[in-house]
Amino acid sequence: MISATAVGGTSSNQPTTTGREQESMEVDIPSDFALAGPSGGSTSDWPARSPRVDESNNVWLNKPPMERFIDILDQLDTKVESLRKEALVLRDQKDFLAMSVDLLKNNEYLTGLNENERDEINCYVQRISNRLGTVELNVCTVRDQAQEDSLHHVNSLIDMIISSADPVISRQKCQQFLNACSTTDTSVYSDIDPTTVCTDKKFESALLGCTLDDQKTIKKRLQALLVYLTQQTIVH
Repeated sequence: MISATAVGGTSSNQPTTTGREQESMEVDIPSDFALAGPSGGSTSDWPARSPRVDESNNVWLNKPPMERFIDILDQLDTKVESLRKEALVLRDQKDFLAMSVDLLKNNEYLTGLNENERDEINCYVQRISNRLGTVELNVCTVRDQAQEDSLHHVNSLIDMIISSADPVISRQKCQQFLNACSTTDTSVYSDIDPTTVCTDKKFESALLGCTLDDQKTIKKRLQALLVYLTQQTIVH
């Protein structure tokens, strides 16, 4: 059985498991193990947390060596994928905060403040932006050069919406971009003729050049942006 021994864990005199529990092999992660590493522990704590083989498990020892490695790797692969998904959620949250800061910097109501008030707000916004910049979340997506160029083009078009001073036009353009995301997803428009949906063809062309993971991220970003712009339009 594969297990990870936490610092200050149980002693070696603890009875071993039997029955179905003994037949299973599992890679255990301590409950206090955070995404960034052991919480409150130093690098010297890591060896004690490494997976180890329970040599008293006859079922495990009777397996062919190749099967043992495959079992371990399958479990590690599952946990790595789970980690990637959690990191992607955090990255989306950071992107949403960054977008909110950018929108606030270009808010038309700032023009109604006097110069001192605008300076104070801009300094506060810059301080938040700088602090957000200290958070680095990097989940790599494999792209070729053409996909990199397409993603850059898409982000440039979205940034134009964010920097626009007219919330009505920005909302209309954002809706067209979001429609383009939906028409590329056959699970959404399986029974609808995509030609009847109003989209931005330039954006749609750039979007189709992106990876599937990037397309999903772009769609989430546009959905959040549309909600914000809709609220701004109603207030306006």
